[in-house]
Amino acid sequence: MPEQDTSASRSWLADEWAAQLTHVMESMTGEAPSVTYAPHELSAEEIAPDQKEVTWWEQRFSSGPDAIAWIGAAVNSCDEIGNRVLKSAGVDDGDQETIRSTYLEIINQALSGVAGALSKRARRETSCLEGQLAPPQSSSDLRAYSLEIKLGERALPLLAVFSKSIEDVPETPEETSQPKAVAPPASKPNGEELQKNHAIDLLLDVELPVSVSFGRAQLALKDVIKLTTGSIVELNRSISEPVEVIVNNCVIARGEVVVVEGNFGVRIRQVISRQERLRTLT
Repeated sequence: MPEQDTSASRSWLADEWAAQLTHVMESMTGEAPSVTYAPHELSAEEIAPDQKEVTWWEQRFSSGPDAIAWIGAAVNSCDEIGNRVLKSAGVDDGDQETIRSTYLEIINQALSGVAGALSKRARRETSCLEGQLAPPQSSSDLRAYSLEIKLGERALPLLAVFSKSIEDVPETPEETSQPKAVAPPASKPNGEELQKNHAIDLLLDVELPVSVSFGRAQLALKDVIKLTTGSIVELNRSISEPVEVIVNNCVIARGEVVVVEGNFGVRIRQVISRQERLRTLT
């Protein structure tokens, strides 16, 4: 869990971000980092559009146009986090683009966890929208925190900036359940209805293949022949786009990749309409 110097520096959102980052990195590397944070005063140099010292990821949330978070990291922090994850997966010679993409995947998964915490706190569904590489526009109406991630002997600095619209989300109490009205006794189903219900019960036990599509690519035969261990096939979907959940060769939903107790999973963000399902079959 994150540590704070004083109670005045405490932030539920910074707490949640540090906890999610710790969970994701431990799931991907097998090593739980130690994360501390403190309030931070953003400088003009840190958020300048032309600066190259800090890589900023801007993440918008569905709860409103001003619901935004920015995560900034120095180049060495990006590379160290990306390399740690790749090495835990057995990749010791990842190129710069792969290392940076791996770092952004860690950040995106942790931000997805923050979206879940926002949903729980406000009792309203909140999801991550499409993000981009961009610094905060200004330091006004923003809350910034400097984080230190300790991985073994390495201490990696990170910046987290939140808009006030998500920092100040009040905790909404859970609604108390109202007593349910007693429904009149249902009429006894006839023989035809019983037969239909029995047929539906049989169908519910049918097993269907479920797969997840991260993207597709078309390769010439000469390129397929050249594939070896370590080759990278570029897909037609960026890391910020949702993956497709396919049941029996039909796309039924879209979502985002998450890690659950060391295993990959998919959090459903959209169940597509019947018309769109038919189009995916063609």
